[in-house]
Amino acid sequence: MSTDSINVAVIGAGAFGRNHARVYHELQQSGAPVRLTAIVDTDAARGSALAKLYPGAEAVSSLQELLRRGGFQAASVAVPTVEHVKVATALLEAGVDVLIEKPLASTLGEADELIQVAQRTRRIAQVGHLERFNPAIRATIPLLTRPMFFEVHRLSVFSPRSLDVDVVLDLMIHDLDVVLSFANSPIKEIRAVGLPVISGKVDIANVRMEFESGCVANFTASRVSTERVRKLRFFQPKQYISIDYTRQDVVVFTVPGEPDAMAAMRAIQQDTPGTGPSGQSPIYGSQIQITKPPITGEEPLKAELRSFLHAVRSRTKPVIPLEDGRRALAAALDVLATIREHNQRTKLDALHAMRP
Repeated sequence: MSTDSINVAVIGAGAFGRNHARVYHELQQSGAPVRLTAIVDTDAARGSALAKLYPGAEAVSSLQELLRRGGFQAASVAVPTVEHVKVATALLEAGVDVLIEKPLASTLGEADELIQVAQRTRRIAQVGHLERFNPAIRATIPLLTRPMFFEVHRLSVFSPRSLDVDVVLDLMIHDLDVVLSFANSPIKEIRAVGLPVISGKVDIANVRMEFESGCVANFTASRVSTERVRKLRFFQPKQYISIDYTRQDVVVFTVPGEPDAMAAMRAIQQDTPGTGPSGQSPIYGSQIQITKPPITGEEPLKAELRSFLHAVRSRTKPVIPLEDGRRALAAALDVLATIREHNQRTKLDALHAMRP
């Protein structure tokens, strides 16, 4: 594994790009072998304003100019989704490793093209599905046995950001990615309803998804809520697990008697302070054991970029390869197609078209 410092560029100085630049700089300041060297944005003023915040980072007004200058090995692609395939392909062809923000692409055809380019150029290519690096999600993975029912809510107050895409591709895709990775089964059926409320796109959506394994997942995503909610709950034999993304918190309810679940609980109890000698809570008597796995809080984006840089340095497969990004995109596009079919059948599309 190389210990040389990795020079990185951030392509796009919008909301996502600003956060990527900040975290790369913070990693650099903490002593990690990484240097933020360039920020690219076609809006020269915006790019310059961001670059000035981070000494050593230079503002560049075009990707072509950046590639001509060279001097960097990896890049975050944080441009609008419709530009992902063009920008990421140019970088990959130039021998640059890339982290591409979610969603991976606008279409499955573009996603397939990116996968093929990454394979042909033999570069590291990762998708920015942030929630998989949430400490609460990472702490839950060892607890998975056979998830059979998910209930997921992702609600946000209104913001003008990302109104050019539906709430499914803006917010719900985070949870689609997590549930697909947890359920580990092909999708059998999708039922969905969604409505435009403020924008011309779907602003609120509810989805019921059934998997070939028999697992069922309900998703609700809204960007017109009065409160901010980021929660995922699921049931598996003898166990109920509740995850709060925002608080980075996991609570596990276990009914004694399930060998696999109990083995997982014993492992947690050994490392969980404050739960008594048996590591269980008596709130529901002896019938249900309540535990919380130990979690070290960390900004998910920092964990994501650290993981990406590790893959670049060690030349190993990233935690979230492009194939995972394609899988989440396919599910999101199927959800949107189902919403369109439902709205046509119920004449909701006509009602929206008549709205002043």
